[in-house]
Amino acid sequence: MDKRTHFSLWYIVFAFLVMFFIQGILYGPNIETVPYSDFINLVKQGKIEKVLLSDKLITATPTKEYVEGLEKSGKIPKWKMKKHQIITSVRVQDPQLISFLLSHNVRFAAKLENKWLSEFFFSWVLPLILLFGLWSVIFRKMGQGGPGLLSIGKSKAKVYEEKETGVTFEDVAGQDEAKEELKEIIEFLKYPERYQNIGGRLPKGILLVGPPGTGKTLLAKAVAGEAHVPFLSISGSDFVEMFVGVGAARVRDLFNEAEKRAPCIIFIDEIDALGKARGIGGLAGNDEREQTLNQLLAEMDGFDTKKGVIILAATNRPEILDPALLRAGRFDRQILVDRPDILGREAILKVHAKKVKMADDVDLKVIAKRTPGFVGADLANLINEAALLAVRKGKDKVTMEEMEEAIDRIVAGLEKKKRVMNKKEKEIVAVHETGHALVAESVPNADPVHRISIIPRGIGALGYTLQLPTEDRYLMTKEELLDKIAVLLGGRGAEEITFKEISTGAQNDLERATDIARRMVMSYGMSEKLGLVTFEKSSHPTFLEGNYPLPGQGGGKEFSEKTAYMIDEEVKEIIQKSYARVKEILETHRDDLRKVSETLMEREVLEGDEFRKMIGKETTSENSKKEE
Repeated sequence: MDKRTHFSLWYIVFAFLVMFFIQGILYGPNIETVPYSDFINLVKQGKIEKVLLSDKLITATPTKEYVEGLEKSGKIPKWKMKKHQIITSVRVQDPQLISFLLSHNVRFAAKLENKWLSEFFFSWVLPLILLFGLWSVIFRKMGQGGPGLLSIGKSKAKVYEEKETGVTFEDVAGQDEAKEELKEIIEFLKYPERYQNIGGRLPKGILLVGPPGTGKTLLAKAVAGEAHVPFLSISGSDFVEMFVGVGAARVRDLFNEAEKRAPCIIFIDEIDALGKARGIGGLAGNDEREQTLNQLLAEMDGFDTKKGVIILAATNRPEILDPALLRAGRFDRQILVDRPDILGREAILKVHAKKVKMADDVDLKVIAKRTPGFVGADLANLINEAALLAVRKGKDKVTMEEMEEAIDRIVAGLEKKKRVMNKKEKEIVAVHETGHALVAESVPNADPVHRISIIPRGIGALGYTLQLPTEDRYLMTKEELLDKIAVLLGGRGAEEITFKEISTGAQNDLERATDIARRMVMSYGMSEKLGLVTFEKSSHPTFLEGNYPLPGQGGGKEFSEKTAYMIDEEVKEIIQKSYARVKEILETHRDDLRKVSETLMEREVLEGDEFRKMIGKETTSENSKKEE
């Protein structure tokens, strides 16, 4: 395609400068600048015919005899001979200059300096040029490619032509079910006549839901890469603008662009920024967002999938989406992109490990077992952190040691080896962490201890006890929850038994234990007194961690004050019974508590198998569990 030449003010400026240069070189006078003393000598010798005086400059016209002498001597080039000769000199403060010129019969005149041209340039021309330049930059940014206010409503979608995504299903691991669901979309985009002949219609919209970092965006790009069709990618927040009506205009432009490029895929990432349920909140800004959402709903109703336009969207908060967006005919198919299981984690690790030099001792199956709950982004970060640690240690390959250290760094935070703790605090931390570990190994349903450390990590963590599950779990029984509470209370119990006093170190443990006990009573119906009743509506994000209430569900309770009192009493009773159980366990292991805490004081880090040997229990090393 030929490039178009756009008119610009700079072309005029450039042409003006060229003409000015040519005028000065070819047609301008030949100017010779001499010192003031030489000018005085030329006047004395009668070689000056007339003089023009200004405040700062003397401009003199020499006699014909002087010019002819210069030509004969060869001091003037031939191409300059026909030009008018001028001699200039800087004027000095000489009160005798006028009388000197009169005495040598030299005609002279005063030159009035007119500054209107410079004043006009700096007052009008230069400000106009600056304003024009600023105007061009602003509207080019707003319009993306050229000045014009109306272009602000253009879609901001990034377009990847066919194979430009560079991603296929081979780059996506650990999401086999999601890939199987999406293969139907690829078949439709490749062979639409198969579905049209039988009268089938593919869903207009497919919603990818799942926790952050599980690969929703990567899956969408892989679909486009496999189908070899254009991929229009845009974020939900790109529709939101300060100008009213811009969001709706961008939605219209996005669908118009998609129809021109059909067959293609429209991918809207973080659609919850755009598709939040209408009527929630009373802010004025919601009107613009709702108008944009209405336009999206109308566009989805208006286009036909026979044209080959498929809409994919991704979110980790499906519970806040507008119901109209999820009805049949719009995003009527939802594909879960969940956290990978142990096999999925191993497959993901293999994909990312291909790009890094790995030592022979690295066992990705063991790493997959030690990373429960990790998503694809976490595992990619794990491999990268291990590679950085290997380089820092001067190694040319990543070993199992770096992989283990990278897991600790991601789970517990950055190690703070230079933080100095006094002996008393260090002893309290050692006893606290030993208490967690002893209870974990004493109750039947707790995960085995993998590592105990009293090296400070992360934000405010003075030590940690790392437990790793032996298998992926999706349900928990009442006994397992009680054992989990007991492990959390083990640190506080060990402090009280050993020092006969308590510290602030158990704050986070108490918060987590109380939260579990309250959920047992209010959500899971595990209270004998209150029965099989739930007192808590689902007001938490489905895939996000933390107790963040959903918009419009601020936590109003739907039970009486008497019931609230009974709930508090039940929660307190669960905690108190668990704490009594913990103290009983630790009393029977008082010698182990002392021995392990003293060893931990000396070594700072204790592996799980070493800890179990010290207390006389069988080891559960990962190496012993490897399949032959």
